[in-house]
Amino acid sequence: MTLPTLTLNDGFTIPAVGFGTYPLVGDEGRIAVRSALKTGYRLLDSAVNYENEGVVGLAAREFLARAKAGRADLTIQTKLPGRHHGFDRAIASGYESLARLGLDRIDVMMIHWPNPVTGRYKEAWRALVELRERGVVRSIGVSNFNERLLDEVIEDSGVVPSINQVELHPYFPQVELLARHAELGIVTQAWSPLGKRQAPYAEPVVVAAASRLGVTPAQVILRWHLERGSLPLPKSATPSRQEENLAVDGFTLLPEEVEAITALGRPDGRLFDGDPETHEEM
Repeated sequence: MTLPTLTLNDGFTIPAVGFGTYPLVGDEGRIAVRSALKTGYRLLDSAVNYENEGVVGLAAREFLARAKAGRADLTIQTKLPGRHHGFDRAIASGYESLARLGLDRIDVMMIHWPNPVTGRYKEAWRALVELRERGVVRSIGVSNFNERLLDEVIEDSGVVPSINQVELHPYFPQVELLARHAELGIVTQAWSPLGKRQAPYAEPVVVAAASRLGVTPAQVILRWHLERGSLPLPKSATPSRQEENLAVDGFTLLPEEVEAITALGRPDGRLFDGDPETHEEM
């Protein structure tokens, strides 16, 4: 299976669908990530706070050792935790993540959360820029940043993030943020792309599109992400579900279906129940 790709603003490309690994750890995580790679996923999302960089790195190294694939065929990404936002600590954290992954480089490293209360996200971003200059990290990005915070790190550093990974699904479609990302050339990655505990599988427009195309409601939603230019990171430890979530490139939604699914957005649709402007992620 050949996945479509997206080009980042630094010139590198990444697969248009990735594999989310939270909260996969230990033997369960190793088996699930191995299965995902066997199924055809080539983008693996990890984080220091997921406590699974070792598992993801091991599965990636095993895959590279036995497959006829080069290092460039895999994209491994991780995230800097809030407790490491100081410049020197963030630099050290990048090297620590590299060691845990056991790879020659980190393909993508992001600030996991801006922690605006602490207010050290600019330092953290400058550290990621430095890690990229040193060759520890190939591409750099952020996660859970709003438009204001994006503008601040860009103005401070002169460097535009390649990626912003945010909550995005039909009940929380992030219309304004996607538009701003498009202006800046930032690729949007979607965590909880299916809506997790409130997945809109029974919504009439989703059901109708699935029936018309002969696919599942989950595949309709993942295709909706691709049609809007966002990169979904579905997570499943079940091989059959992994395969289903990846098989979203052989059909297209009608423009009116994309619009109708986007229109499912609602004020209470967000899964994160805190205030992004005050939340602190350790």
